[in-house]
Amino acid sequence: MENLFEDKVVLITGGTGFLGRSITKKLLNTGVRSIRLFSRDEVKHHKTQEIFNNRKIRNLVGDVRDYVRLLKATKGVDIVIHAAALKRIDMIEYNVEEAIQTNIIGSLNVVRACLENSVKKVVFISTDKACSPVNTYGACKFVSERIFSESNYNKGNAETVFTVVRYGNVLESTGSVIPFFTNKIKKGDKIPLTHPDMTRFIISSDQAVDLIFNAVKYGRGGEIFVPKLPSMKISDLIEVLMERLEKKCEVEVSGIRPGEKIHELMINEAEVPRTYSFNGLFVINPAIINPWIDKDENDALKMDRLTPLEMQEYSSKDSVVSKEELKEIMKETLKDSGPYLE
Repeated sequence: MENLFEDKVVLITGGTGFLGRSITKKLLNTGVRSIRLFSRDEVKHHKTQEIFNNRKIRNLVGDVRDYVRLLKATKGVDIVIHAAALKRIDMIEYNVEEAIQTNIIGSLNVVRACLENSVKKVVFISTDKACSPVNTYGACKFVSERIFSESNYNKGNAETVFTVVRYGNVLESTGSVIPFFTNKIKKGDKIPLTHPDMTRFIISSDQAVDLIFNAVKYGRGGEIFVPKLPSMKISDLIEVLMERLEKKCEVEVSGIRPGEKIHELMINEAEVPRTYSFNGLFVINPAIINPWIDKDENDALKMDRLTPLEMQEYSSKDSVVSKEELKEIMKETLKDSGPYLE
């Protein structure tokens, strides 16, 4: 995988966020020529400089809403990882226009800039909330997935490959439930639980980065790469965190917030017939043109077809681990978080 980035210039939009820093950390262990971190937050740029202090990193202040700035940032770039987005579901529900400007128009700007500058491969970071969306954030990501998929078929002679990865919230990331619950428990506050049956997929930052790197390596254009993941009950997570912190707090059922689901979907019923299993991942093929079928039998990317009988959908309610299993997963996931756990 390291050879994939040998002497390459990589641009990460939203590069100073948790995921961007996680990608940067791993890229620095490859032969990458330079890493351009594109973000509108100059404070996070400064923080990232303090964390890495590496001459391969270029800090570019800019907003994905600004096409001219993106055009300059993508010049001479080989690979783009588009992670920039407005992500707070509760805030976005009351700021729909702003979400559209960043999450949809921003994605269009990334596509246009990458085509103009002949970027070789572009990976869009989506979310499980884009699958059968019920909130503005998910709807924006759903549209952006379609933008990236469709852009492979209206690009003329351009060789740029656009692909997508879809997964849930990274456990230890900014805005995830772990830092939120941890702070509440440390203070001895009541812990709000939106619904006692709520489940979510479990993914670590390492798994998320590996998924992105696999998309860079194997993406042919228009597909969505989805990891095979376990899931957890949020009520179990709260109990595990209280045990880790050796504190007991009252849990209060607060009710589902606007735009929130009890269970998350990663692959819906309509996508299953065009989904394949490959290399420990699921690959959802685009509905327009399918680049993964009718290949030679000796093709290294040959996959086994999933049928509707084997899987009706891929939901967080169907792969819930026990509380003991969750303890082990969290122990492994959080042990090396260090400064990346915010």
